[in-house]
Amino acid sequence: MRLVRYTGAIMALTIVATGQATAKEPIEPILPVQNVDRAQVELGKKLYFDPRLSKSGFISCNSCHNLSMGGTDNLKTSIGHKWQQGPINSPTVLNSSMNLAQFWDGRAKDLKEQAAGPIANPGEMASTHTLAIDILRSIPGYVTEFKRVFDTDEIDIDQVTQAIAEFEKTLVTPGSRFDQWLLGDKAAITAKEKAGYKLFKDSGCVACHSGPAVGGNSFQKMGVIEPYETTSPVEGRSAVTGKDADRFKFKVPTLRNVELTYPYFHDGEAATLKEAVDVMGRLQLGKNFSDEENAQIVAFLKTLTGEQPSFPMPILQPSTDKTPAPQPFGS
Repeated sequence: MRLVRYTGAIMALTIVATGQATAKEPIEPILPVQNVDRAQVELGKKLYFDPRLSKSGFISCNSCHNLSMGGTDNLKTSIGHKWQQGPINSPTVLNSSMNLAQFWDGRAKDLKEQAAGPIANPGEMASTHTLAIDILRSIPGYVTEFKRVFDTDEIDIDQVTQAIAEFEKTLVTPGSRFDQWLLGDKAAITAKEKAGYKLFKDSGCVACHSGPAVGGNSFQKMGVIEPYETTSPVEGRSAVTGKDADRFKFKVPTLRNVELTYPYFHDGEAATLKEAVDVMGRLQLGKNFSDEENAQIVAFLKTLTGEQPSFPMPILQPSTDKTPAPQPFGS
């Protein structure tokens, strides 16, 4: 099986390299990771899992983007410092390097810019960039590794976010059954799943959910045919642009690994894929899918689950007497 997936990836690379795009299908296979700095990746992996970047010493990037749970926390909205309820559903970090921007409202242009936000957000990790850097500078193991990776005696937030972003670039999930089907293995998906994919295309879902990530490449209004009713105060893209026309526009989420990333939508209100398909059909497409049609589309969506990131957990260097103490219960 591993050989088949590797061969398929090489085929996909050949297609891209020769310019022969997969015009037959609106969804493209995920390619293997290319052109990353391995030293930065290893450092970024440690930082991603290190809760000492938070004020409490308890919350890490992995807390809300758990790599054992599809790169999410499977909560309607995430939990931040001192058990604060976040305002929005945590999007998956898997394949996030394929997004046109980061966060539901696209306020960060790339992974590096995104990585800086939660550390200093009082409702998330609740630290400051200054405190986070002071902690890293107090740990000899980090000082040595930053020196080796960035060739400088200084540690700054730019290096921290660069390393985390480089690690996150590796969190791609190739080898899904659907990708194997795209690459020529016609037995990789069932008749029911093929029927679901045909419905997915014929109903117009691919207008927004296309490309390698099956989404993530545009901002769209939630509630095109019918208004979307929600108690969430989040208004989407307009918070960034200031334009009323952008109210309730959100970045279209990737559908890769979607069976793992429940609950769904920016407010987490859809608990199941069945519910999400029903709502999206009615509100975005004006379609009322039958139970059979819904089940076919859900079956197709489950074929998009790829190989999950797998690696030894990083062992973090211990704090020292000079390391600022965590404040899990402080103000």
